[in-house]
Amino acid sequence: MEIAVVLFLGIAGGLATGAGYVAFITVLGVIPRLVSATKTQPFINLYEMALVFGVITGTCMHIFSVDLSLPDFMTAIIGLFSGLFIGMAAAALTEVLNVFPILSRRAGVFEQINILMMAVALGKTAGSLVQWIFFSPL
Repeated sequence: MEIAVVLFLGIAGGLATGAGYVAFITVLGVIPRLVSATKTQPFINLYEMALVFGVITGTCMHIFSVDLSLPDFMTAIIGLFSGLFIGMAAAALTEVLNVFPILSRRAGVFEQINILMMAVALGKTAGSLVQWIFFSPL
């Protein structure tokens, strides 16, 4: 009986956290901004479903300690796509919160705001690749 209660609480907590994350991203309008930035409006439902399934899959893989045992080149590909998503999501989130316009005006580089945004996205991508290639237990 005790195991069932712990299992129920773990699943409920994970679902609440995942739902909170999805709600946070949705309320800030990150997905619509990401879709408009990439000009892929017909696929907005796929973005949202990918976010939900990604949260559920990531949670299940973390809870059950899934070991995929993938070759290094596959790990690099997964890291690349993870980095691209994180970079694009971070860029969309900072755009929603008007971080770039404020930062670029204060730094005096308002004309180069696109370069600043790409630098952040590419930096997140590079960081994710380094993490996946060198520090991933896969």
